[in-house]
Amino acid sequence: MLTGVYKTTKKDGTIYYRAGINFKNKHISLGSSPSQLTAAEMYREAKNLLTDFSITLTDYFSHIHALSFEKAICLLNYRDHGIYIKTPIYLQTGFFLYYIEPGSPLKFDNDDLFYYSSHKIIRRNGHLFVNDYGMQYNIANRYGIKNYGVEGRDFRFANGDSSDFRYSNIIIINKYHGITQEVHNNKTWYVAKLHLNGDVIIGKYSSEVKAAVAYNKGVDFARDQGIEKNYIENFVSELSPKEYADLYTRLPLSNKFKEYILKK
Repeated sequence: MLTGVYKTTKKDGTIYYRAGINFKNKHISLGSSPSQLTAAEMYREAKNLLTDFSITLTDYFSHIHALSFEKAICLLNYRDHGIYIKTPIYLQTGFFLYYIEPGSPLKFDNDDLFYYSSHKIIRRNGHLFVNDYGMQYNIANRYGIKNYGVEGRDFRFANGDSSDFRYSNIIIINKYHGITQEVHNNKTWYVAKLHLNGDVIIGKYSSEVKAAVAYNKGVDFARDQGIEKNYIENFVSELSPKEYADLYTRLPLSNKFKEYILKK
């Protein structure tokens, strides 16, 4: 066998070759191939990345052909920081980079290192997901961004970089479902809307909490009239159960909203 290559067999009897390398008393699996020569190339590229310090994050891609870019990032991080992480993470001072594709890293606080070192991020339809307990979760939820949140309306990135998920960079504008902000004559209003065949305005309120409670009340009113939709209700942590109940009772729903629901 060529150096760093191990011959193995699948359950159906098919022969393939695994590549691996030992570095700093650790054995690292590099991947597999039906070709022994390709597996050997993985080993050679990995050895080059681990021993040649002139190869950096800016030019590593020109040094790999058989090795995956994710594995290259793992090896560069291990070489430079002595910590082997199975996901494509490269440590920085106070934060880390996560590469879901070459040259386009996401930025995260070190508080998230343990989580993302064991959860692979994938991109689908412009959203970022991780597999957790057999289900896919949008990572934006981890930072208070709703599944259907719109950048600029419901949240924004303080430095304008949408790849920077450090906590200090994410500013939540609308934290509740069905709520948007509007400014009229220098006064901010919080608009509660329920989505039916389009957005129907439940009402406009002077605070975000009032609008969140009104949204829940609007959902209840719609359900009472037989509209069966799986609406996500708002959990309003700022209020005690009594305060919530008192506010729920007092808050009005717009007549247009009630008339629209009653006609459905």
